[in-house]
Amino acid sequence: MRLVTMASIMALIAAPAAGADRQIERMVARHVRSIVPPDGAGGVAVALRIEGQTLFFNYGWADRANKRPITSDTLFNLASLRKVFETTLLAQAVGNGELRLDDPVAKYVVELDRDGDIARVTLGQLATHTSGLLLPQDHPPWPDWGYTLPEFIRTLNAWKADKAPGQQHLYTHAGYILLQLALERRYGMPIDELIEQRLLRPLAMTSTVLPRQDDGARGRLAPEHKRRAVQGYSDSGEAIGEPGSQQSYYYWPGTGQMYSSPRDMAVFLAANLGELPVERSLREAMSLAQQDVWTIDPRNRQALAWEVLVGDAPTITEKYGGLNNASAYIGMMPRRKLGIVILGNRGNQYPNEVGRRILLELAASRRLRA
Repeated sequence: MRLVTMASIMALIAAPAAGADRQIERMVARHVRSIVPPDGAGGVAVALRIEGQTLFFNYGWADRANKRPITSDTLFNLASLRKVFETTLLAQAVGNGELRLDDPVAKYVVELDRDGDIARVTLGQLATHTSGLLLPQDHPPWPDWGYTLPEFIRTLNAWKADKAPGQQHLYTHAGYILLQLALERRYGMPIDELIEQRLLRPLAMTSTVLPRQDDGARGRLAPEHKRRAVQGYSDSGEAIGEPGSQQSYYYWPGTGQMYSSPRDMAVFLAANLGELPVERSLREAMSLAQQDVWTIDPRNRQALAWEVLVGDAPTITEKYGGLNNASAYIGMMPRRKLGIVILGNRGNQYPNEVGRRILLELAASRRLRA
């Protein structure tokens, strides 16, 4: 597989060292102000892709107690932005003929009951939230318990669908845990190694990592990464966990959260916009993952993890992620070659709303009409 070198990536995404567009900087600050905590418990990093370059803007504290400011190399919890990495893996496997979207998940997770409702669920339905699978951990009120792998399999085998799989759209994290298992079984490799081998190394994303949550060398953030990781805060400003900590309702390796920097996510954004010279199967996988396949409502469509907003304004392809101590967003206008990543270390800040406003204002500006 042809690799994109770090030097070539930096040349392609680097913002100018001086003389950055002050008008854009003021506009971003105006919108981001609403999600920058005034009490200093957290902050926001922005990577904006525009006219073939990336601009970085940073606000607030990565760690208030230690007065550590947010930078473009700070590591943030990606929350559900992890899902677009997994569906890129899935799309690449489909493009390579290694599996199909209509494959039943039970083909790969062989412990699943072939006579149960779960046996009718396909990989594509898991990736588009149309399986109908919904567990208590997928919605409030949030429970205080979770699953070991055997308990998860037993729960899936006992699951009864209220509608046939493929007949409704229900956002479900449990479905992505099952998709992860299927990918791991298909390739005989842990999900963190799959993501690293097929996505992170080809894109030279050296600051992106998925700790396994076990006692091995890959179980936690490496010391160098941990020093750069944010402290997470609740929406009321209380510290939750420690920098680099993991949260999960699923108690086996690989089921926690990914961490990445704004600089690395700018690379991922540029690649998804088709602006990096990546290997063909990866480029085609990113394109396939962005294609909408299910209509949620007249203005919202579901792709593989990505959601697509359509209507009178330019189409936005996006993904939001949120936890009680993290808020994240990636959004693109592919036809305009315009995109944004917003990463925050405070829960329930909804950067998706801010990101959309920034994209729409930029799209309407003279800068992009010229």
